[in-house]
Formats: sequence, structure tokens, C-alpha cells
Amino acid sequence: MDEAQACPCRRGEAFGGCCGPVLAGERSAATAEALMRARYTAFAVGDIEYLLRSWHPRTRPKTLELDPDQRWLFLEIVRTERGGPFDDTGTVEFIAHYTCGGDPRIPRAAGPRSAAGGRRGSLHEVSTFTRVDGAWVYLDGVIEP
Repeated sequence: MDEAQACPCRRGEAFGGCCGPVLAGERSAATAEALMRARYTAFAVGDIEYLLRSWHPRTRPKTLELDPDQRWLFLEIVRTERGGPFDDTGTVEFIAHYTCGGDPRIPRAAGPRSAAGGRRGSLHEVSTFTRVDGAWVYLDGVIEP
């Protein structure tokens, strides 16, 4: 991804000043929310290595496959509990919006289906984060209806 492009996490910064350095291992996420945003961005850009690296060793899968037809559209942070720079645990509730299927070369349109015929959907999760050796990692999550 181009460093000057808007970061997929939609925090309002360019990728190179937002989640890019976290994905590249140049800096750690300072908060649980920052890690959530970086993980969303990793899903959006297909960075499986970062997703696995930022997962708690106890709950991390051995492998991870991403759906090549799924396009992540935007992230909404609903709420956070703890997860600050001086906390050891934190919770982030989020809704991640996506499209699945259709032609990825055609821009997506609003509504239940994109202009390319893709199905729109969302993932609503309450995620738990903790620290391992001082770094935030994703522990687990509960999918909300």
C-alpha cells in the first residue's frame, strides 16, 4: 500500500504515519484500540504475517487464510474499555464493514449490494487484548449478532 494513501483504519492519517509502521514492525501499537486498528488494516491489505504475529500465542491459529473476494470497506470503533498505555488488558468493540464477491475492479456503491454485485456485510465483535512481553496482542473475541 502507498504510504501516502489514507489508512484503511480511517483514523484520518496516511498509512505511512498510522498503521503502516505498526504492520512493518517499526513501532508497537500503544493501545488496544491502536492494535485493533492495525489488525483491521492488516485484514484490509492482506497482511497475514502481521495478523499471526499480533495474535496471542495461546489462541493463535497455526495458519490463516483470507477470503480473496472479501473487501474491507471501513471500521467503526463502538467502545473501548481499558487498553491504555498503562493497562495490561483491554476490550474493543467494533463493527468492520465489507463486501464479498463481485468484480473488485469496479468501485463499490452504497446499499446492500455493491455496483459490482458484491454482497455487503459487517462483522460486529467485542475483542479482548492483553500484553505479552509488553506488547499488545489480540487474545480472543465474541461475535455480536
